[in-house]
Amino acid sequence: MTRRKFIATAAIAGTGAALGGFALHSRNGRAAYEASARGTWRPSGADVGDARNRMLELVRHATLAPSSHNTQCWKFRIGEKTIAILPDYGRRCPVVDPDDHHLFTSLGCAAENLVQAAAAMGFRGEATFGAGSGDSLDIALQAAQPVASPLFDAIPVRQSTRAEFDSKALSSRELGLLEAAGTGDGVRVLLLTDRQAMERVLEFVIQGNTSQMQDPAFVKELKDWVRFNGAQAARAGDGLFTGSSGNPSLPGWLGGPMFDLFFTEGAENDKYARHVRSSAGIAVFVSEKDDKAHWVQAGRAFQRFALQAAALGVRNSHLNQPVEVPALRPEFARFMGVTSGRPDLIVRFGRGPEMPRSLRRPVEEFVA
Repeated sequence: MTRRKFIATAAIAGTGAALGGFALHSRNGRAAYEASARGTWRPSGADVGDARNRMLELVRHATLAPSSHNTQCWKFRIGEKTIAILPDYGRRCPVVDPDDHHLFTSLGCAAENLVQAAAAMGFRGEATFGAGSGDSLDIALQAAQPVASPLFDAIPVRQSTRAEFDSKALSSRELGLLEAAGTGDGVRVLLLTDRQAMERVLEFVIQGNTSQMQDPAFVKELKDWVRFNGAQAARAGDGLFTGSSGNPSLPGWLGGPMFDLFFTEGAENDKYARHVRSSAGIAVFVSEKDDKAHWVQAGRAFQRFALQAAALGVRNSHLNQPVEVPALRPEFARFMGVTSGRPDLIVRFGRGPEMPRSLRRPVEEFVA
Protein backbone atom coordinates (compact mmCIF):
# COMPACT_ATOMS: atom_id res chain seq x y z
CA MET A 1 0.00 0.00 0.00
CA THR A 2 1.44 3.41 -0.97
CA ARG A 3 0.98 6.49 1.16
CA ARG A 4 -0.90 8.18 -1.68
CA LYS A 5 -3.42 5.35 -1.90
CA PHE A 6 -3.80 5.29 1.86
CA ILE A 7 -4.42 9.05 2.14
CA ALA A 8 -6.93 9.00 -0.72
CA THR A 9 -8.81 6.07 0.76
CA ALA A 10 -8.79 7.60 4.23
CA ALA A 11 -10.15 10.87 2.89
CA ILE A 12 -12.99 9.09 1.14
CA ALA A 13 -13.76 7.28 4.40
CA GLY A 14 -13.93 10.62 6.24
CA THR A 15 -11.22 9.73 8.73
CA GLY A 16 -9.12 12.90 8.34
CA ALA A 17 -9.62 14.24 11.86
CA ALA A 18 -8.92 10.89 13.49
CA LEU A 19 -5.80 10.46 11.39
CA GLY A 20 -4.63 13.91 12.43
CA GLY A 21 -4.80 12.76 16.05
CA PHE A 22 -2.98 9.56 15.13
CA ALA A 23 -0.20 11.58 13.46
CA LEU A 24 0.48 13.32 16.77
CA HIS A 25 0.26 10.04 18.70
CA SER A 26 2.47 8.22 16.22
CA ARG A 27 5.46 10.46 16.98
CA ASN A 28 5.72 8.85 20.39
CA GLY A 29 5.16 5.45 18.83
CA ARG A 30 7.92 6.07 16.30
CA ALA A 31 10.29 7.08 19.09
CA ALA A 32 9.38 3.94 21.07
CA TYR A 33 9.95 1.76 18.00
CA GLU A 34 13.31 3.38 17.21
CA ALA A 35 14.52 2.99 20.81
CA SER A 36 13.45 -0.66 20.80
CA ALA A 37 15.18 -1.28 17.46
CA ARG A 38 18.43 0.23 18.75
CA GLY A 39 18.29 -1.91 21.87
CA THR A 40 17.39 -5.06 19.92
CA TRP A 41 20.11 -4.81 17.28
CA ARG A 42 22.96 -3.43 19.39
CA PRO A 43 26.38 -5.10 18.96
CA SER A 44 27.77 -7.09 21.85
CA GLY A 45 29.83 -5.06 24.33
CA ALA A 46 33.38 -5.91 25.31
CA ASP A 47 32.38 -6.77 28.88
CA VAL A 48 29.04 -8.49 29.40
CA GLY A 49 29.59 -9.26 33.09
CA ASP A 50 29.47 -12.54 34.99
CA ALA A 51 28.86 -16.07 33.70
CA ARG A 52 25.05 -15.76 33.87
CA ASN A 53 25.10 -12.54 31.86
CA ARG A 54 27.40 -14.12 29.28
CA MET A 55 24.87 -16.90 28.84
CA LEU A 56 22.04 -14.37 28.48
CA GLU A 57 24.09 -12.49 25.91
CA LEU A 58 24.46 -15.71 23.91
CA VAL A 59 20.70 -16.18 24.08
CA ARG A 60 20.15 -12.58 22.95
CA HIS A 61 22.28 -13.19 19.86
CA ALA A 62 20.35 -16.38 19.16
CA THR A 63 17.02 -14.51 19.26
CA LEU A 64 18.24 -12.17 16.51
CA ALA A 65 17.74 -15.06 14.09
CA PRO A 66 14.72 -15.00 11.76
CA SER A 67 11.50 -16.95 12.33
CA SER A 68 8.31 -17.39 10.32
CA HIS A 69 6.17 -14.23 10.73
CA ASN A 70 8.75 -13.19 13.36
CA THR A 71 6.91 -15.34 15.90
CA GLN A 72 10.17 -16.04 17.82
CA CYS A 73 9.05 -19.62 18.35
CA TRP A 74 11.79 -20.75 20.72
CA LYS A 75 12.65 -21.08 24.40
CA PHE A 76 16.07 -21.47 26.00
CA ARG A 77 17.13 -23.55 28.99
CA ILE A 78 20.47 -22.45 30.46
CA GLY A 79 22.74 -24.93 32.24
CA GLU A 80 26.21 -24.54 33.66
CA LYS A 81 27.95 -25.38 30.38
CA THR A 82 25.01 -25.89 28.04
CA ILE A 83 22.17 -24.00 26.42
CA ALA A 84 19.20 -25.96 25.09
CA ILE A 85 16.95 -24.43 22.43
CA LEU A 86 13.37 -25.71 22.66
CA PRO A 87 10.41 -25.21 20.32
CA ASP A 88 7.69 -22.89 21.65
CA TYR A 89 4.63 -24.58 20.20
CA GLY A 90 2.43 -21.77 21.52
CA ARG A 91 3.96 -19.60 18.80
CA ARG A 92 3.67 -21.97 15.88
CA CYS A 93 1.88 -21.05 12.63
CA PRO A 94 -0.40 -24.05 11.97
CA VAL A 95 -1.77 -22.78 8.63
CA VAL A 96 1.39 -21.78 6.78
CA ASP A 97 3.53 -24.36 8.63
CA PRO A 98 1.32 -27.33 9.51
CA ASP A 99 4.18 -29.82 9.96
CA ASP A 100 6.35 -27.35 11.95
CA HIS A 101 9.05 -27.42 9.28
CA HIS A 102 9.66 -23.66 9.47
CA LEU A 103 9.59 -23.82 13.27
CA PHE A 104 12.50 -26.27 13.32
CA THR A 105 14.45 -24.38 10.64
CA SER A 106 14.03 -21.32 12.89
CA LEU A 107 15.57 -23.29 15.78
CA GLY A 108 18.51 -24.04 13.48
CA CYS A 109 18.87 -20.35 12.63
CA ALA A 110 18.95 -19.48 16.34
CA ALA A 111 21.52 -22.23 17.01
CA GLU A 112 23.84 -20.94 14.29
CA ASN A 113 23.73 -17.43 15.73
CA LEU A 114 24.46 -18.84 19.18
CA VAL A 115 27.42 -20.91 17.95
CA GLN A 116 28.89 -17.92 16.10
CA ALA A 117 28.46 -15.69 19.17
CA ALA A 118 29.91 -18.37 21.45
CA ALA A 119 33.13 -18.50 19.41
CA ALA A 120 33.53 -14.73 19.71
CA MET A 121 32.91 -14.85 23.46
CA GLY A 122 35.41 -17.60 24.26
CA PHE A 123 33.45 -20.85 23.81
CA ARG A 124 33.37 -23.68 21.33
CA GLY A 125 29.75 -24.60 20.77
CA GLU A 126 28.68 -28.08 19.61
CA ALA A 127 25.00 -28.39 18.67
CA THR A 128 23.18 -31.74 18.85
CA PHE A 129 19.51 -32.26 18.04
CA GLY A 130 17.38 -34.91 19.72
CA ALA A 131 20.04 -36.29 22.05
CA GLY A 132 18.12 -35.22 25.15
CA SER A 133 14.44 -35.31 25.89
CA GLY A 134 11.87 -34.32 23.26
CA ASP A 135 12.79 -31.96 20.45
CA SER A 136 15.54 -30.01 22.19
CA LEU A 137 18.55 -28.68 20.35
CA ASP A 138 21.37 -28.90 22.87
CA ILE A 139 24.51 -26.77 22.58
CA ALA A 140 27.49 -27.84 24.68
CA LEU A 141 29.90 -25.00 25.49
CA GLN A 142 33.60 -25.54 26.15
CA ALA A 143 36.06 -22.79 27.02
CA ALA A 144 38.24 -21.74 24.08
CA GLN A 145 40.24 -18.81 22.79
CA PRO A 146 37.84 -16.05 21.60
CA VAL A 147 37.68 -15.92 17.80
CA ALA A 148 35.63 -13.15 16.20
CA SER A 149 34.51 -13.61 12.62
CA PRO A 150 32.73 -11.69 9.86
CA LEU A 151 29.66 -13.89 10.46
CA PHE A 152 29.54 -12.92 14.14
CA ASP A 153 29.96 -9.25 13.25
CA ALA A 154 27.07 -9.59 10.78
CA ILE A 155 24.54 -10.82 13.38
CA PRO A 156 23.30 -7.31 14.30
CA VAL A 157 23.42 -6.25 10.63
CA ARG A 158 21.48 -9.10 8.98
CA GLN A 159 17.85 -8.56 8.10
CA SER A 160 15.17 -10.04 5.85
CA THR A 161 14.83 -7.20 3.35
CA ARG A 162 11.38 -6.98 1.78
CA ALA A 163 12.29 -4.45 -0.89
CA GLU A 164 13.44 -4.31 -4.49
CA PHE A 165 17.14 -4.89 -5.11
CA ASP A 166 19.37 -3.30 -7.76
CA SER A 167 19.33 -6.37 -10.12
CA LYS A 168 23.14 -6.26 -10.49
CA ALA A 169 25.01 -9.55 -10.65
CA LEU A 170 27.28 -10.72 -7.85
CA SER A 171 30.88 -11.66 -8.56
CA SER A 172 32.02 -15.28 -8.84
CA ARG A 173 33.91 -14.84 -5.58
CA GLU A 174 30.79 -13.61 -3.77
CA LEU A 175 28.69 -16.46 -5.14
CA GLY A 176 31.36 -18.92 -4.05
CA LEU A 177 31.36 -17.56 -0.50
CA LEU A 178 27.56 -17.77 -0.34
CA GLU A 179 27.55 -21.33 -1.65
CA ALA A 180 30.19 -22.42 0.86
CA ALA A 181 28.33 -20.78 3.75
CA GLY A 182 25.00 -22.32 2.71
CA THR A 183 26.35 -25.88 2.51
CA GLY A 184 26.07 -27.97 5.68
CA ASP A 185 25.66 -31.40 7.21
CA GLY A 186 23.09 -33.08 4.96
CA VAL A 187 22.16 -29.76 3.32
CA ARG A 188 23.16 -28.20 0.02
CA VAL A 189 22.28 -24.86 -1.55
CA LEU A 190 21.52 -24.45 -5.24
CA LEU A 191 22.19 -20.96 -6.63
CA LEU A 192 20.18 -19.78 -9.63
CA THR A 193 21.39 -16.68 -11.45
CA ASP A 194 20.11 -17.44 -14.96
CA ARG A 195 17.17 -15.14 -15.69
CA GLN A 196 15.13 -17.85 -17.39
CA ALA A 197 15.48 -20.15 -14.39
CA MET A 198 14.57 -17.29 -12.04
CA GLU A 199 11.44 -16.59 -14.10
CA ARG A 200 10.46 -20.23 -13.73
CA VAL A 201 10.86 -19.95 -9.96
CA LEU A 202 8.69 -16.81 -10.09
CA GLU A 203 5.95 -18.84 -11.79
CA PHE A 204 6.01 -21.25 -8.85
CA VAL A 205 6.01 -18.37 -6.37
CA ILE A 206 2.95 -16.80 -8.00
CA GLN A 207 1.19 -20.17 -8.10
CA GLY A 208 1.87 -20.70 -4.42
CA ASN A 209 1.02 -17.15 -3.43
CA THR A 210 -2.28 -17.33 -5.33
CA SER A 211 -3.16 -20.53 -3.49
CA GLN A 212 -2.33 -19.00 -0.12
CA MET A 213 -4.13 -15.74 -0.79
CA GLN A 214 -7.29 -17.67 -1.66
CA ASP A 215 -7.20 -19.38 1.75
CA PRO A 216 -8.99 -17.22 4.36
CA ALA A 217 -7.25 -19.10 7.19
CA PHE A 218 -3.81 -18.22 5.76
CA VAL A 219 -4.73 -14.55 5.42
CA LYS A 220 -6.12 -14.41 8.96
CA GLU A 221 -3.03 -16.07 10.45
CA LEU A 222 -0.76 -13.63 8.65
CA LYS A 223 -2.89 -10.62 9.63
CA ASP A 224 -2.79 -11.65 13.29
CA TRP A 225 1.01 -11.18 13.24
CA VAL A 226 1.01 -7.80 11.46
CA ARG A 227 1.94 -4.77 13.61
CA PHE A 228 0.47 -1.71 11.95
CA ASN A 229 2.51 1.05 13.63
CA GLY A 230 5.64 1.63 15.67
CA ALA A 231 3.87 1.79 19.03
CA GLN A 232 2.12 -1.53 18.37
CA ALA A 233 5.39 -3.12 17.22
CA ALA A 234 7.26 -1.85 20.28
CA ARG A 235 4.59 -3.12 22.68
CA ALA A 236 4.48 -6.60 21.14
CA GLY A 237 8.19 -6.98 20.35
CA ASP A 238 7.32 -9.54 17.70
CA GLY A 239 5.41 -9.94 14.45
CA LEU A 240 5.67 -8.15 11.12
CA PHE A 241 6.01 -4.37 11.43
CA THR A 242 4.47 -2.73 8.35
CA GLY A 243 7.37 -0.28 8.13
CA SER A 244 9.75 -3.19 7.53
CA SER A 245 8.07 -3.82 4.18
CA GLY A 246 7.83 -0.15 3.20
CA ASN A 247 4.18 0.33 4.15
CA PRO A 248 2.89 3.36 6.07
CA SER A 249 2.02 3.26 9.76
CA LEU A 250 -1.69 3.06 10.53
CA PRO A 251 -3.72 3.35 13.71
CA GLY A 252 -4.75 -0.05 15.00
CA TRP A 253 -8.47 0.56 14.35
CA LEU A 254 -7.74 1.36 10.68
CA GLY A 255 -4.93 -1.12 10.02
CA GLY A 256 -7.22 -4.14 9.78
CA PRO A 257 -9.65 -2.63 7.23
CA MET A 258 -6.79 -1.21 5.15
CA PHE A 259 -5.06 -4.60 5.20
CA ASP A 260 -8.24 -6.22 3.89
CA LEU A 261 -8.57 -3.58 1.18
CA PHE A 262 -5.00 -3.53 -0.15
CA PHE A 263 -3.63 -7.01 0.65
CA THR A 264 -4.85 -8.63 -2.56
CA GLU A 265 -3.74 -11.52 -4.71
CA GLY A 266 -2.92 -9.27 -7.67
CA ALA A 267 -0.95 -6.73 -5.64
CA GLU A 268 1.09 -9.43 -3.92
CA ASN A 269 1.85 -11.26 -7.16
CA ASP A 270 2.99 -8.00 -8.77
CA LYS A 271 5.22 -7.30 -5.76
CA TYR A 272 6.86 -10.72 -5.96
CA ALA A 273 7.47 -10.26 -9.69
CA ARG A 274 9.30 -6.99 -8.98
CA HIS A 275 11.25 -8.58 -6.16
CA VAL A 276 12.43 -11.57 -8.21
CA ARG A 277 13.30 -9.50 -11.29
CA SER A 278 15.32 -7.03 -9.23
CA SER A 279 17.35 -9.80 -7.55
CA ALA A 280 20.83 -11.00 -8.42
CA GLY A 281 19.82 -14.61 -7.88
CA ILE A 282 17.80 -17.18 -5.98
CA ALA A 283 19.09 -19.74 -3.48
CA VAL A 284 17.25 -23.00 -2.85
CA PHE A 285 18.22 -24.99 0.26
CA VAL A 286 17.74 -28.76 -0.02
CA SER A 287 18.09 -31.32 2.77
CA GLU A 288 18.98 -34.97 2.17
CA LYS A 289 16.19 -36.25 4.42
CA ASP A 290 12.78 -34.85 5.28
CA ASP A 291 12.97 -34.94 9.09
CA LYS A 292 13.37 -32.54 12.00
CA ALA A 293 17.11 -33.06 12.36
CA HIS A 294 17.65 -32.04 8.74
CA TRP A 295 15.22 -29.12 9.01
CA VAL A 296 17.40 -27.83 11.85
CA GLN A 297 20.50 -28.24 9.68
CA ALA A 298 18.76 -26.40 6.83
CA GLY A 299 18.12 -23.52 9.23
CA ARG A 300 21.77 -23.44 10.26
CA ALA A 301 22.91 -23.47 6.63
CA PHE A 302 20.52 -20.70 5.68
CA GLN A 303 21.61 -18.57 8.62
CA ARG A 304 25.28 -18.90 7.67
CA PHE A 305 24.29 -17.91 4.13
CA ALA A 306 22.36 -14.88 5.42
CA LEU A 307 25.21 -13.80 7.70
CA GLN A 308 27.77 -14.22 4.92
CA ALA A 309 25.51 -12.20 2.63
CA ALA A 310 25.24 -9.43 5.23
CA ALA A 311 29.03 -9.42 5.62
CA LEU A 312 29.27 -8.84 1.85
CA GLY A 313 26.65 -6.08 1.86
CA VAL A 314 24.17 -8.42 0.14
CA ARG A 315 20.54 -8.60 1.27
CA ASN A 316 18.02 -11.43 1.11
CA SER A 317 14.41 -12.35 1.74
CA HIS A 318 12.28 -15.47 1.45
CA LEU A 319 10.12 -16.72 -1.43
CA ASN A 320 8.89 -19.86 0.31
CA GLN A 321 5.44 -20.28 -1.27
CA PRO A 322 6.49 -23.19 -3.55
CA VAL A 323 7.71 -25.19 -0.54
CA GLU A 324 4.88 -24.11 1.78
CA VAL A 325 2.01 -25.29 -0.44
CA PRO A 326 2.10 -29.12 -0.13
CA ALA A 327 0.51 -29.75 -3.53
CA LEU A 328 3.14 -27.57 -5.24
CA ARG A 329 6.26 -28.80 -3.45
CA PRO A 330 6.79 -32.06 -5.43
CA GLU A 331 6.51 -30.23 -8.76
CA PHE A 332 8.98 -27.60 -7.59
CA ALA A 333 11.34 -30.35 -6.41
CA ARG A 334 11.23 -31.97 -9.85
CA PHE A 335 12.01 -28.62 -11.48
CA MET A 336 15.04 -28.28 -9.21
CA GLY A 337 16.15 -31.87 -9.91
CA VAL A 338 15.61 -32.92 -6.31
CA THR A 339 14.88 -36.66 -6.35
CA SER A 340 15.16 -37.32 -2.61
CA GLY A 341 14.98 -35.24 0.52
CA ARG A 342 13.14 -31.93 0.59
CA PRO A 343 13.52 -28.41 -0.81
CA ASP A 344 13.42 -26.46 2.46
CA LEU A 345 13.78 -22.76 1.76
CA ILE A 346 13.79 -20.41 -1.23
CA VAL A 347 15.66 -17.12 -0.84
CA ARG A 348 16.28 -14.25 -3.24
CA PHE A 349 19.42 -12.17 -2.84
CA GLY A 350 21.00 -8.99 -4.17
CA ARG A 351 22.02 -5.52 -3.14
CA GLY A 352 19.38 -3.09 -1.99
CA PRO A 353 18.32 -0.63 0.70
CA GLU A 354 18.22 -1.22 4.43
CA MET A 355 14.65 -1.36 5.74
CA PRO A 356 13.26 -0.65 9.23
CA ARG A 357 14.14 -3.47 11.60
CA SER A 358 11.93 -6.15 13.07
CA LEU A 359 11.89 -6.24 16.87
CA ARG A 360 12.41 -8.91 19.53
CA ARG A 361 10.91 -9.53 22.94
CA PRO A 362 13.09 -9.14 26.07
CA VAL A 363 15.61 -11.93 26.53
CA GLU A 364 14.11 -12.88 29.91
CA GLU A 365 10.86 -13.91 28.21
CA PHE A 366 12.69 -16.63 26.26
CA VAL A 367 14.44 -18.32 29.17
CA ALA A 368 12.49 -21.31 30.45
